[in-house]
Amino acid sequence: MINIPSLIQAQRNFFAKGATKSLSFRKEQLLRLKALLEENTQAIIEALKTDLNKPADQVMLAEISPLIHEIDYMLENLDRLAAPKDVESPETLSFFGMGEYHSQIIYEPYGVTLNISPWNYPIQLSISPIIGAIAAGNTVVLKPSEFTAATSALLNRLVAQYFVPEFFVVIEGDVAVNQALLAEKFDYIFFTGSVPVGRIVMAAASKHLTPVTLELGGKSPFIVDKSANLEQAAESLIFGKTFNSGQTCIAPDYLLVQQDVKAEFVAILKQKLQQKFDDNPFENYAKVVSERHYLRIKSFLNDGKIVAGGLFNDETHQMLMTVLDGVTWESPVMQDEIFGSVLPMLTFNGFDEAIERILAQPKPLALYCFTETEENATAVLSQVSFGGGAVNSCFLHFFNHNLPFGGVGDSGMGSYHGDRSFYELSHEKAVVTRKIV
Repeated sequence: MINIPSLIQAQRNFFAKGATKSLSFRKEQLLRLKALLEENTQAIIEALKTDLNKPADQVMLAEISPLIHEIDYMLENLDRLAAPKDVESPETLSFFGMGEYHSQIIYEPYGVTLNISPWNYPIQLSISPIIGAIAAGNTVVLKPSEFTAATSALLNRLVAQYFVPEFFVVIEGDVAVNQALLAEKFDYIFFTGSVPVGRIVMAAASKHLTPVTLELGGKSPFIVDKSANLEQAAESLIFGKTFNSGQTCIAPDYLLVQQDVKAEFVAILKQKLQQKFDDNPFENYAKVVSERHYLRIKSFLNDGKIVAGGLFNDETHQMLMTVLDGVTWESPVMQDEIFGSVLPMLTFNGFDEAIERILAQPKPLALYCFTETEENATAVLSQVSFGGGAVNSCFLHFFNHNLPFGGVGDSGMGSYHGDRSFYELSHEKAVVTRKIV
């Protein structure tokens, strides 16, 4: 059993020595992290196959490639990001005495950080926040999910091979280990997971006044109005809902389609799903992470009529994308984030009705709107609060590191990716220097 207090103290002692404040040290650690990924790609693919039956192409697209790009971006931009930023000194400062005033923002690391990562993208969501933490000069404790045991064990072994534990360490374990970690004082906590657990993390952090980033979830709507390109909308919806078997925090959680085109859109969806899953559909389809989660998702099939999809495998815990009609806003499937392949379908008449319905729900992590009507696109973007999203595409905002990725309200707080990753894990110290003349 790892002595958690001693480990954290060792990191605190290491941080106090000042090594992590050196940009050359940070760059060296980022290069080590890149080497860890590139030199062990096959082992990562195999671990994710064991844990989630995740296809190799999905591993490369969503787990490894974004991390390589993020590390390269940080290496290229770290000098710029870490440099003190000069800001204007207003004339009002002269009221406090004559002299020349120089105002600047100095970026400094928080110290010892904790990243609690989830099971759905156990490499990408473990490492991505750590890129920002390392770039900003922090030390890192990573607690991966116990539900993806093979991947967590691999991360533990590889991190121990490439890094010293007083700088970066992995701690495996169940909920008891999470509780033990959260009882300790960290300088920053980054959590990705469910809303209920996010509340627990925030409550624990509040005892030490520790700042947090919470990447949570919610019921992300996929809107299709009567002007939309239905073929394109169907392809994007299927991509977003079948990727990782729907176990993605920004996956479309429910379909909101205009009544005028409902029948046509369902017919297109049905045809495209049949084409996608024509031969041996389960072979390259991710499985649901646990029997409990599988049975929960499967229970939602009772909440409506299956109009597309509907195939499942109880032995392997796999369920193909399934569209449910006859669902109401009060149905059980509409009460919590599904996090799986079941897609409830609801309808609207006027576009104002669609917006009104979404506004009545907690703020989602993502929103997707398919429309060729500029007025409708403007309305949803200006009136609805959500973490991030897209018009006439799905998922693409996640892959642009120039955009901040994060939630709002129940879907989380804080953001990262690109520059935001550095700033999120840095304290901005405000300094005014007066030169007396």
